Amino acid sequence: MGANTHQKDGSPLNQAKVQLQRNIPPFRADQVGSLLRTEAIKQAREGRATGRITAEQLREVENEEIRRMVDKQKEIGLQAVTDGEFRRAWWHFDFLENLDGVEGYEAESGIQFHGVQSKAHSIKVTGKIDFNNHPMLEDYKFLHGLAGTHTAKMTIPSPNMLYYRGKIETPLYEDKEQFFQDLTKAYKKAIRAFYDAGCRYLQLDDTSWAAFFTQESRDKLIAEGKDPEQLLEISTRMINEAIADRPADMYITMHICRGNFRSTWTGSGGYDAAAEAIFAGLNLDGLFLEFDDERSGGFEPLRYVHRPDLQVVLGLVTSKFGELEDQEAIKRRIEEASRYVGLHQLCLSPQCGFASTEEGNLLAEEQQWAKLRSVVDIANDVWK
Repeated sequence: MGANTHQKDGSPLNQAKVQLQRNIPPFRADQVGSLLRTEAIKQAREGRATGRITAEQLREVENEEIRRMVDKQKEIGLQAVTDGEFRRAWWHFDFLENLDGVEGYEAESGIQFHGVQSKAHSIKVTGKIDFNNHPMLEDYKFLHGLAGTHTAKMTIPSPNMLYYRGKIETPLYEDKEQFFQDLTKAYKKAIRAFYDAGCRYLQLDDTSWAAFFTQESRDKLIAEGKDPEQLLEISTRMINEAIADRPADMYITMHICRGNFRSTWTGSGGYDAAAEAIFAGLNLDGLFLEFDDERSGGFEPLRYVHRPDLQVVLGLVTSKFGELEDQEAIKRRIEEASRYVGLHQLCLSPQCGFASTEEGNLLAEEQQWAKLRSVVDIANDVWK
C-alpha cells in the first residue's frame, strides 16, 4: 500500500507535502488524552480526600484548570482538545465503576508495572451491566463548551477492559455470552449518549491487546486455562459490536497501550501476533499505536492495513521521559512506516498519555508541552 505514494516527485515525505491537513479526526498532529495534573488539581484532590474542601469546591478548581489546559492546547496548535482527564484518578476505573452493575473496591495489591506497583484498587461486576446517568457525560459537556472551533475529544476505556480487569461476582454472568451482550449494549448506549451531548471524537483506550503480543504472555493465558485465539476473537468482536451503531459523523479511534504508570510499563512485544485482528479486523476510524521504542517492535505489521479509510496514528514521541526527540529522526521513522501504509493514512502523536493515573509520568509540565508542540511542528512540516 505504501508503494502507491512513491510518485515522480520523489520520496514519500516529499509526496506528503501536497497532502492537506486533515479536518476530521484523527488529526495529523494528535494526542492520546491525559495530561500531567497541575499543582492546583493535586492540592484540591488532596483537600477533598481529607474533607478540607467540598465536592463543589473541587469541581470549581477542576473547571478552572481545565479551562487553562484547553487554552494551552489551542495555543500550541492542536486541533483536538481534551480535559486532560483532570477529574479522574485512573484512565479506566473511574469510567467503568460508574456503569450500572460495576463497583470499585480496594484490592489486596495494585497493578504490577516494571519495577513499581500502582495503588491497590480494582473493579467488580455485582449486577446487570448498563449505562445510565453516567457522570462523565457532564464532564464531556463542560469540555465541549470550551472547545469552540476546535474538536473536543473524549477518552474512555474500551469494553475489553471490564472483561480483563473486572472480577465477576454475580450469578447473572455465569454465561459469558450474556456478559458480552450486556456490556456491548451498555457501550452502544454510552456512545449514543456522548454523541447526543455533542461528541464527535471518541477514543477507546485498551491495554488488553498486549496479552497477545509475546509468547510469554500467551503462555500465561494458556496456564490460566484460556485460549488466546478465542480471546482475540472475543476482543475484536466486543469492539466491533460496541461501535456498530455509531452515527456516520462520529469518529471512534482506539489507543493500544502496553501500560503507562510513573513512566513505566507492564507489557512488551510487537503487534505481529495480533496484527490481522487489529489492522484488518477492527472497524475503527483510527488506531493510536505505541512505537516509541523497541518494546513495540517494527512497522512490518502495518502491512495488514487494507482499508483506505483507516488512519494509523504513530506514537513516535514518548510521554514517559522529558528529553525531546530529534525531529529529523522522527521524520525518518514516519517515512519508514510509509513503506507499509501511505502517508495519507498516517498521523503523529505521543505514544501514550502523560498521566494515565493521577500520579503522572516523570517529567515536568513544560516538557510535556514541548513534546506536544514538537508533534505539531513535525506534522506541519511533513503534511504541508
